[in-house]
Amino acid sequence: MGEQITVEVVFATEDEQQLLSVALPAGSTVADAISRSKISQRFPGQNLAGLQVGVWGHPVSPDHVLCDADRVEIYRPLKLDPKEARRQLALLGRTMSGGSED
Repeated sequence: MGEQITVEVVFATEDEQQLLSVALPAGSTVADAISRSKISQRFPGQNLAGLQVGVWGHPVSPDHVLCDADRVEIYRPLKLDPKEARRQLALLGRTMSGGSED
């Protein structure tokens, strides 16, 4: 049997996060890990296909080859750009930490 790697696949909604450990043959890709994890079955209302993916916080393509212990992240679209959120809070005299700028 060929060499195996183990990776984590993670996806989160506002209400729930799933982190699944998956064993794969060495040379497997991000797409392979997502498919093997069956994470889309845990989020039936979400269309995970076509969402941006990354490894340890760095965006990658679905054909990116994984290493042992990598963490595959599926990024859902942001409701509001972080820069816009900070701008809106500044107009209200607040900060991202929830406090006042006073």
